[in-house]
Parts: sequence; C-alpha cells; structure tokens
Amino acid sequence: MLSALCPTVRDSGGGVLDRCYRVFPCLADPARRSSLGLKAALVMLHLVFLGVLFLFDSDLIEKTKHQPWYTGLYLLLFVITLVQYFVASGSSPSYVLDAMREVNETNAMFRRVSISSKQPASSKNGNMVIAVEESQSGRYLPGSNATSWTKLVLEMYPPGTSIRSLTCPYCNVEQPPRAKHCHDCDRCVLQFDHHCVWLGTCVGQGNHCRFWWYICEETALCLWTGILYITYLKANISRAWWKDAIMIVLLIILAITLIFLLLLLLFHSYLILTNQTTYELVRRRRIPYLRGIPERVYPFSKGVCRNLYEFCCVRSSITNLERLPTALELEEKSRPYSCFDFLTCRCC
Repeated sequence: MLSALCPTVRDSGGGVLDRCYRVFPCLADPARRSSLGLKAALVMLHLVFLGVLFLFDSDLIEKTKHQPWYTGLYLLLFVITLVQYFVASGSSPSYVLDAMREVNETNAMFRRVSISSKQPASSKNGNMVIAVEESQSGRYLPGSNATSWTKLVLEMYPPGTSIRSLTCPYCNVEQPPRAKHCHDCDRCVLQFDHHCVWLGTCVGQGNHCRFWWYICEETALCLWTGILYITYLKANISRAWWKDAIMIVLLIILAITLIFLLLLLLFHSYLILTNQTTYELVRRRRIPYLRGIPERVYPFSKGVCRNLYEFCCVRSSITNLERLPTALELEEKSRPYSCFDFLTCRCC
C-alpha cells in the first residue's frame, strides 16, 4: 500500500515543481536558484540584526521619540545599503560580446550613412534605394567574421600579435586587454575583477563602481549597528542573561564581518587608485601581457586623480577599452619618483 502511494506523491510533487517553474522560470536554473537563495539569506540576515536591536533595546525606542532624526538616518542607511546591493547584483559587468555587438552595429550604421550619401535617388518615385549586405548587419553570427571588432582589438596589442592567441576558446570572440572568461557566468567580461558569489554575478568594468559603493555602505551600516549593540550591552548588561547572550553572539558576528568588510574596502580602494583588478594582482605572473613588467609598476595607471575620475565619473562604454602601454610608457612609469615629480604632481 505504501509503495503504491509513493509514485503518486512523487508525481504530484513533480507537477507542483513544474507549475512553479512555469510561473517563475528563473527557479528552473540551479545557478540562478542558488543566487536567489543567497540574496534572500542576506536580506534576512540584515532584518534579523535590525529586528533584534529594536526588539530588545527599549532605550533606542525612547531615543527615537526624542531624537527621530538619529534612528531615521540609521534606517535610511539600512534601506540604501539593501537597494545598492540589488543595484550592484542586477547591473551588467560589461560583457565582451555586448561590446562587440555595439562596435559592429556602430560600424554598420556609419556604412549605411556613407552608402546612402553616395546612392543616387530613384527616378520613379524619388525614394532612396539602399542595398545593405548581410555582413554589414552589425550583429554577431556564429562563423561570421567580425572585422570591425577584430581590428579594434588588434590595435590595442603590439604589432604582430596573432589573433588566435586573443580568441577565447569558449566564447569564440577576440578578447581586448584586461578581459577574461568567467566559467561561472560562461561569458567573457571586460576588466574582469572576480566572480562575486553574494552578488551572483561577475564584477567587471560595468559594475565595479557600484560594487565599491555597496561595500562602503555595508561597512558603515555594520559599524553603526555594532555601536548600537555595544551601547545596549553597556546599559543593560546582567538584566536578562538570555538577551545578553543573543546580543553578544550577534556582536561577535558583526565584529568578524566588519573586519572582513574593512579589509575588502581598503583592498578595492587600493586597486582603484592604481587602476588594477583583483585578477591582475593575484595572477600577474600568469597573464602574458603583465609577465615581464616589474611588480611595483602599474601599467594601466594614469595617476591617482585620473584613475578616480574614470572609475567614478566616466560611463562604461567601448571608448573605455584600454590598449597595452608601449615600451616607452612602461619605462616612464617604472622610473622612481623624485622630489620634482611630487611637486609637479606626477603621481596624480
């Protein structure tokens, strides 16, 4: 009897899952399902820390009545941090395939304009007749020759570089300098930094700035929450041992998280100031175009101020693709700083 019921239960469970997958297609992909689970866990973790604080700390409630601006600022930072998290996780890291399509479509548009300017008008109805070849459609098709993108990529490398050595074996596209294939996303990313598990996406040229701001806001929120926890324990210690135990455990988790966030914020700030990525710093000796460059020479750095400006203010586009520096530029960057260089702001 039990064995006869088991297939029925399994079939009904499978039917419920199928209906759920049809309503929510994103749940059918195991990778996206785990990413959504991590996002839900992170939001719940934030709500637990906030809820325990307002549930236990009656002094904070009284302070809110007299100084609502203080609690209002804290809650505003809480909301902004969560919003920034979803903005960073939902933004594109700038994929190589998207950049290639943009280059090819832009090139195809200029070709159509040039053809239309040379094409004579029809004598019957005065309409312009423009014949556009299939190769000028500007879209990447398997097996097609993306000449515009190929020329652009080759111009960023030293003369004589073989196009085969620049082609990704997985995506079959030419990689510009600083791009790398991510095996988790199964795409090539411009200025690849790392694949963030908590965001569920790569960190690259398109979302590195948003990622840094999220770390900064999360660090500030964690620090402020820790101060509120310590304030509660100093005022209410030994009143209820089980409340103290819960608050101490959460405070220890906050302290560990804060140390990690501070180190991560400092590390990425250093990368921004020197125009590097995590991948370039960690795998420097394995990257062909960085292998022969001394350790303390930053080949893509344009000075601290210019690096900050391009990171924060310049919108990510195909114009931000960086070519490899020449031998003269590398020699200039490897020259040690002198007092005159500091006076002339060479480092900036």
